[in-house]
Amino acid sequence: MPGYLLGAYPQTRLRRNRRDDWSRRLVAEHVLTPTDLIWPVFVHDDDGAAPIASMPGVERLGLAQLVDAAGAAKDLGIPAIALFPATDPARKTATGDEAWNEANLVCRGTAEIKRQVPGIGVMCDVALDPFTSHGHDGLVRDGYVVNDETIEMLIRQSLAQARAGCDMLAPSDMMDGRIGAIRRALDAEGFEHVRIMSYAAKYASGFYGPFRDAIGSKRTSNTPLDKRGYQMDPANSDEALREVAFDLDEGADMVMVKPGLPYLDVIRRVKETFQVPTYAYQVSGEYAMLRGALDHGWVDDRVVLESLMCFKRAGADGVLTYFAIDAAKRLRAG
Repeated sequence: MPGYLLGAYPQTRLRRNRRDDWSRRLVAEHVLTPTDLIWPVFVHDDDGAAPIASMPGVERLGLAQLVDAAGAAKDLGIPAIALFPATDPARKTATGDEAWNEANLVCRGTAEIKRQVPGIGVMCDVALDPFTSHGHDGLVRDGYVVNDETIEMLIRQSLAQARAGCDMLAPSDMMDGRIGAIRRALDAEGFEHVRIMSYAAKYASGFYGPFRDAIGSKRTSNTPLDKRGYQMDPANSDEALREVAFDLDEGADMVMVKPGLPYLDVIRRVKETFQVPTYAYQVSGEYAMLRGALDHGWVDDRVVLESLMCFKRAGADGVLTYFAIDAAKRLRAG
């Protein structure tokens, strides 16, 4: 940086612009609003809401409560919600056939939201893990998650969700080539308008545990769950750029980095390299840590908006966060 831009004390006092609220707002480099948020919501087949012990304040919602929640999000200015099903274990199979059942939880929830809450976007996860008895994101053959056979199942799942009214598909499975295959299938069926937000850089992270509790895919001693064979190594960031490049070339409209706060460097690299709509997922483990610290009084409640602003500062255009409703209310209150 040229020396003449740095200034010198006492002629330059950087605290001057920090002195008053109005001047702090005037020179703020980044702004967080409810339109930057996507709210992930869990849905189940039971009536009413059920708490998730490892995610205090987050609940699985019945269909009626899901519709109400979508309406509340829309009223707060949140543009989209993302649906994740807690599938009845009796409906789970090794091949995850329930994923493309057009009467499954996600499809019914999507259809109800589109019917009763027009104007809010519905994002649907594309992966088999909520529907498989083993909890993996794809088909398992001889202990290995196979790629091309899994893609055929993901296409069927994507088309079922599109027929239900899904606005944006979000493939989170990390199979090679799935974005192009899904895009071609959508276009062939007349769903050119359905967007794809790719989980382009999804890491094999230890921060996903509470989510797996929420959808019922938690590993057990009898079914060890190791996804390092298809999700990314946390040591790698160059590889993330290759993943993003492939997905964009195959037709992704937006890309995502997951998890969020531990991977701000990856978000920055993706945004600077590709200059495309880039999103972060503040995942369940991140939420649980902050929520637990808040509930114990160990941190100030300002950390909610502070953590979300960090994503914007890193270059993210938006954030999937379980704090979406709380954050939108805080932003409205000023």
